[in-house]
Amino acid sequence: MKKNMTSHPMLIAGLLLLGTAFGCTPASDYASYVNPFIGTGGHGHTFPGAVVPNGMIQPSPDTRIYQWDACSGYYYADSTINGFSHTHVSGTGCADYGDVLLMPTVGRQDYRPTGSESQQMAYCSAFSHDNEVAQPGYYSVFLDRYGVKAELTATQRAALHRYTFPQSDESGFILDFDYSIQRQKNEEMQLEVISDTEIRGRKKTVYWAFDQYINFYARFSKPFTYTLVTDSVALDEGGPLLPTAKVLLNFRTDADEQVLVKVGVSAVDMDGARRNVEAEIPGWDFEGVRHAAREQWNRYLSKIDIDTEDADQRTMFYTALYHTGMQPNLFTDVDGRYLGMDLQAHQGSADRPVYTVFSLWDTFRAYHPLMTIIDPDLNQAFIRSLLLKQREGGVFPMWELAGNYTGTMIGYHAASLIADAYTKGYRDFDVEEAYRACLRTAEYDTVGIKCPPLVLPCLMPQAKYWKNKVGYVPCDKDGESVAKALEYAYDDWCISVLAGALGDETNKVKYEDFAEAYKIYFDPNTRFMRGLDSEGNWRTPFNPRSSTHRNDDYCEGTAWQWTWFVPHDVDGLVELMGGRDAFISKLDSLFTADSSLEGENVSADISGLIGQYAHGNEPSHHIAHLYNYVGRPDRTQEIVDQVLHTLYFNNPNGLSGNEDCGQMSAWYVLNAMGFYQVCPGRPVYSIGRPLFHKAVIHLKDEKTFTVVAHNNSATNKYVQQMVLNGRPLGTPFFTHQDIVNGGVLELTMGDKPHIND
Repeated sequence: MKKNMTSHPMLIAGLLLLGTAFGCTPASDYASYVNPFIGTGGHGHTFPGAVVPNGMIQPSPDTRIYQWDACSGYYYADSTINGFSHTHVSGTGCADYGDVLLMPTVGRQDYRPTGSESQQMAYCSAFSHDNEVAQPGYYSVFLDRYGVKAELTATQRAALHRYTFPQSDESGFILDFDYSIQRQKNEEMQLEVISDTEIRGRKKTVYWAFDQYINFYARFSKPFTYTLVTDSVALDEGGPLLPTAKVLLNFRTDADEQVLVKVGVSAVDMDGARRNVEAEIPGWDFEGVRHAAREQWNRYLSKIDIDTEDADQRTMFYTALYHTGMQPNLFTDVDGRYLGMDLQAHQGSADRPVYTVFSLWDTFRAYHPLMTIIDPDLNQAFIRSLLLKQREGGVFPMWELAGNYTGTMIGYHAASLIADAYTKGYRDFDVEEAYRACLRTAEYDTVGIKCPPLVLPCLMPQAKYWKNKVGYVPCDKDGESVAKALEYAYDDWCISVLAGALGDETNKVKYEDFAEAYKIYFDPNTRFMRGLDSEGNWRTPFNPRSSTHRNDDYCEGTAWQWTWFVPHDVDGLVELMGGRDAFISKLDSLFTADSSLEGENVSADISGLIGQYAHGNEPSHHIAHLYNYVGRPDRTQEIVDQVLHTLYFNNPNGLSGNEDCGQMSAWYVLNAMGFYQVCPGRPVYSIGRPLFHKAVIHLKDEKTFTVVAHNNSATNKYVQQMVLNGRPLGTPFFTHQDIVNGGVLELTMGDKPHIND
């Protein structure tokens, strides 16, 4: 029978409360400008599912299981859907999640193994993009095999599904609990049917996150009969037996009957998952939840208004801003409990929540600087989460996922987030603790870190030992030595900034010296940053376009890209290269060099190439703005214009590399408005080439900062004059305080370069 779809008064009250928490009601439906399919093709690795900003749960379709382009579970080129799971990562280069898969079925339920190489489950369904809709907070698709329309929406911690069935005596669902992206190892599984409308479960998977716990509680609007499938199976004949945990649900449906399912998740326990869904979705009002989710996105997106006639640019901008809201993700249950880095349940506060999914190697560059502008309070909450994680686990994470140290990537960029927030005046965290934690993560010290043995050498690499002992990282002592050393130099500069601000003169001088270590790796003969062995000899042979993914002197890049990573001392890098003219010449060569790469295992992350500049990966993201430091702002404007127009598009292939948890999109948001921060920790912005006639940033205290581009057009890409609050600017830079104060930056555009000698 059909359920009564009237609104629940508790839900309405909750939705109103959510609305007031996000500020004034938006004047425009910003969500209508968003295309969630951008980045779902190519190697963007985004997903189109129904989420709310920074939500704990991510209900979304899964179209594939294996390989690099399965990282988010969805790939636009696929033509079948395996079902709808509830946890996903956005734009990452590593895969995980894909938990609690639900698939509606009609007819015989086939769940037999399809082989270890198959991207499709036996119960998958064909679908057409013509019958697929993705909007902020809502997703729907028609499943051809079953004749079922699937719809998804979400709150912060719970998902609500609505399925429209045909008439059948054999309708139902398959709830596949052993399913996950990349078929992760299910080390623990508990699955229970607790009534004819309720199912719950708990499992631990081992993959990128070695100890990922997921608990769920699901309630169905229609009673079911069921079969529990728990026999071990082999994916291939003669292969190893794997544990199985599936529930086959069955019921009868009339034509166009709607069956709803609400699902809550928790990293703590099954009771937490139940409380999450009961608190946030007390009734069955799908449209009410969908409307509330859209309003949350409208409030998030309304932080910036733009003026443009170009519909694609508007869509790309607001989609980029939307992608910045996909993560980090809420990790605290509605009752305030969360899973700590020690893998123990802790009682916290829902009012001061903990977050997860910190891709710091990517996001320190543009995402967190953007957050200091549009939501500094949320950014400080992220810093408080990181401080809590180091307290529980022993050290700052490099890439944290689901309460796990993954040890992925390099550097210790929590120092960047903290220095940047501090220098911008945002200090709603324990500054002394943060400073001590930065000092701890810069030292080689493996004691007291709670992580799997396989993770420890990555989380605390020997490169730190060599950096501190001999002053540089020898290439014969640790991998990716040049990239690690350059990032250490920058992070150590961040620590020196904090030390100076806190009156620790000894460490200020010490880390200032460490910050100059980048000079050791510059070879004046080749004019590249090169690997140096423990005897003081350059690594040979040397090829600046050579790449061996994660197994050479660089990290997901080549000497061409990494030579420029000295954001904290551009003047020093200019001097190192022989002065202004030599620097400009070398920088020009980066963008005009042959784009070919060499090596047996070239990193797929080196993408979005203009010459040897690789916009598809993060180490290149600051480089275009280096021209501003040597009096050639016209070249910054040209390169930024080229990237904005040729490496971002309004289609599934619209990103030139992994989205990387908001970093690729944050670069676009900032540069489309006309500026970028080259060096987080130094609160200065570099002016580039604005895309829009006007961009208005709505600040937290009701002030606004506006960038106006006079005479702006596709051909008028050069800045002729810069005026901030009526005061002409002599150089293409302004400060964060200028934004905080509010006001107007006016840029007069023209079709010819304007160079101040």
